[in-house]
Parts: sequence; structure tokens; C-alpha cells
Amino acid sequence: MQAVQVREAKARFSALVEAAENGRPTIITRHGKPAAVLVPPEDAQRLYPDDGASFAEILLSFPADVEFERDPAPLRNIEL
Repeated sequence: MQAVQVREAKARFSALVEAAENGRPTIITRHGKPAAVLVPPEDAQRLYPDDGASFAEILLSFPADVEFERDPAPLRNIEL
């Protein structure tokens, strides 16, 4: 996997995208430290699957047998 600085990545962006299309990821560095990775779409899909689940579906998938204890401390009195 090759590594390039941000400045070089800007100048060679088209070539780096083409490399990613051909299965060659690229690490983009800033000040010598990895900042981002340009990867092929297949790798990104594998790493970050988009299953299309809605927020409601995620909430409904929460296990029903989990019990939470309520804090027995009295509520605060608030003057309005």
C-alpha cells in the first residue's frame, strides 16, 4: 500500500482514484501521520456495510431481556 502526502494526493487525485478502482488502496498522510485511506468501493462496503436499517429497526432489534435499574434518588424541585 502506497502512502502520499495530502499535497501530492491533491495533485494526483485522478491517478489515486484509478489505483483504488484497480484494487490498490492509498494512505494519505498529513505531517507524516496517516490521516485517511483511499480504498476500492468493495473494501469500503465490506468494512462499512450499509444494511439500510432505519433507526426504528435498530431500536426494535435491542434485546428485550435487558433490565435497567432506576435511580431511587428523589427528583429535584425546580421553580418555574
